[in-house]
Amino acid sequence: MNENKKQGIEIQLDEQVAQGNYCNLAIIAHSSSEFILDFATMLPGLPKARVKSRVVLTPEHAKRLLLSLQENITRYESSFGTINVQAKQPMLDPFGHKGQA
Repeated sequence: MNENKKQGIEIQLDEQVAQGNYCNLAIIAHSSSEFILDFATMLPGLPKARVKSRVVLTPEHAKRLLLSLQENITRYESSFGTINVQAKQPMLDPFGHKGQA
């Protein structure tokens, strides 16, 4: 048997998690040792956004996520066409800094 062959991984997805959360805002922060991704829902006309999920990643896993997401977007656009992004929107920073997304 090929020693380099990757073994499959069994992923369990319980019913509650399988429902997912609708989010229309992502807030990203980082330190030297981790990236924090907060996924939130912001309703029109309301100044507050409610965080639905937080994911904490090591820098290595954050980069792997970036590369995997880029690969999947490329595949999506090959099948369904270009995803058009409107003009740059202000990015929210949990530490009060302003940036662009």
